[in-house]
Amino acid sequence: MSGRIIVLTGDGKGKTTAAFGMALRAAGHGKRVVIIQFLKKGESGETKIPVPHVEVHQFGTGEFVFEPKREDYERAENALNFAGDILSQQPFLLVLDEVNVALSKGLIPVEKVRTLLAARNETHVVLTGRGAPEELLAMADIATEMKNIAHDHERGRGAVEGIEY
Repeated sequence: MSGRIIVLTGDGKGKTTAAFGMALRAAGHGKRVVIIQFLKKGESGETKIPVPHVEVHQFGTGEFVFEPKREDYERAENALNFAGDILSQQPFLLVLDEVNVALSKGLIPVEKVRTLLAARNETHVVLTGRGAPEELLAMADIATEMKNIAHDHERGRGAVEGIEY
């Protein structure tokens, strides 16, 4: 049996939160989980707590990517290469957090992600972030779109520690 491909996308809140929930669930069963954060760097509530069986690796610069810089391309490529190395170790769950954004920004080619997914064997892979490409949605065993209905940011309110980060 091949591992499942799970895509969490959309403009609503909760994609990374759902992925971390799956990671926590797998860890509770003693399964190895590796989370690779493509565009994130720094502490957030979910990265502060050491969870047995869960590794988090960050490849972002710590800043939002609006206009990609050379360093953004390099870091995304490094994250993808690292994902390939990790996948060869066959963890139970591999989370590629914000990989869809890296793809939509053109930081990495979708074909390389497709190749990575084809080599997953029994590892389950979660891909998060807005703008998941149709090619990945077509490969998904499970695809969920988080739809924004309302969010405090629209009313000018800032992020809340413990809710958004």
